[in-house]
Amino acid sequence: MTQNRLSGPLADPAGEAGYPPDHPERVGFFTDTSICIGCKACEVACKQWNLLPEDGLDFTGMSYDNTKDLGATTWRHVAFVEQRGTPEELGMPAMGPPDEAQTRWLMSSDVCKHCTHAACLDVCPTGALFRTEHGTVVVQDDVCNGCGYCVPACPYGVIDVRPDTGGAAKCTLCNDRLGAGLEPACAQACPTKSIQFGPLDELRLRAQQRVDELHEQGFTSARLYGHDPQDGVGGDGAFFLLLDEPEVYGLPPDPVVTTRDLPSMWRCAAAAAGTAAALVIGSFLGRRR
Repeated sequence: MTQNRLSGPLADPAGEAGYPPDHPERVGFFTDTSICIGCKACEVACKQWNLLPEDGLDFTGMSYDNTKDLGATTWRHVAFVEQRGTPEELGMPAMGPPDEAQTRWLMSSDVCKHCTHAACLDVCPTGALFRTEHGTVVVQDDVCNGCGYCVPACPYGVIDVRPDTGGAAKCTLCNDRLGAGLEPACAQACPTKSIQFGPLDELRLRAQQRVDELHEQGFTSARLYGHDPQDGVGGDGAFFLLLDEPEVYGLPPDPVVTTRDLPSMWRCAAAAAGTAAALVIGSFLGRRR
């Protein structure tokens, strides 16, 4: 049985970004994929509220997944995964003979993770990407120059450049709604409350209770993803309850901050430059003698 105990307090990215101690508590998403019904209400609500152009109207050959992935104009993406196997193989309670193969659907609404340590912030040369007082990560359209450095920096492949505007775009966690005291449009529209919004500390506790509940019901493969402050990105502002391995949902198993080695790389580069300069100076002085 997978263990998912909480492993320490969450960081305070807003405080680290310079906001005063009385800034709002960090908020985010907990997506319980075990109760997602694949209705795509979250996708529609996200597009409507954020005035995103329609896409995903072409046949993809990928079951009912018409949008395929997150992108610059798709900030919420509902994945559909069809599986077949015995209950033991699928980590679920038997609905018939225990050795008889069964079919199940795994559905999950994916979104920007609003990482605690966000590489996209590290590489943005204009400051278009910034940390809000809620701990989320937002792109300022009027500051973005469309360089695209943030695209490969994201360990989740979330952010992209819009072809119509030339600027980077991704989920803002409905920053304008947060400022008005409203919850994000996707969470508001979710009919099963698969997408839950609130203070991250409360969501983590709620998520752990849900995992324990599913384990007791026989869903032994249930696990949390992105909740751990000790993971490669310091924990996510949007985390998930999964019923299978992350790769099944198209998520990286061990995401890391892609810019984690930049300080050591700069130190090595500086040392190499210093050595090269010393050699040049030494050679010049030697010739003068």
